[in-house]
Amino acid sequence: MALPRVFNSDYSSFPSLFDKFFEGNMMDWNNWNFAGTNSTLPAVNVSENQDEYKIDVAAPGMTKGDFKLNYDNGRLTISSEKKDEKEEKHGDTVTRREFSYQSFQRSFTVPETIVNAEKISAKYDNGILHVTLPKREEVKPKPAKEIKIS
Repeated sequence: MALPRVFNSDYSSFPSLFDKFFEGNMMDWNNWNFAGTNSTLPAVNVSENQDEYKIDVAAPGMTKGDFKLNYDNGRLTISSEKKDEKEEKHGDTVTRREFSYQSFQRSFTVPETIVNAEKISAKYDNGILHVTLPKREEVKPKPAKEIKIS
């Protein structure tokens, strides 16, 4: 059974949101996320152990110089911009020119009372940006202390 499309609007040049929704394959995720473009939001893994938080950002094809990390008032922001230009010349004539531009920004709220902001570090290795946020000594779990009975 097909759903009828009804479009009664004085704005006939604007497609209906519902028309767009029902005309395509709802499982064609390339139309619903960034996968079909050169603008992607990289996947991020966040983990915690007793000493630190770790944030791993999957960003293959980039270099460490493409990233900018900023920590301000309990907010860690990871951003990147990458511009790529290619040009082919034959003599004095440009025969082909291509360029692309990619950027993203991710922000994380980081409790200032838990993280030692002075010791935040980052390393880019094999397509993954590793950010380490050490915990302050006073918030790390202490081992249980055995109390002797007298």
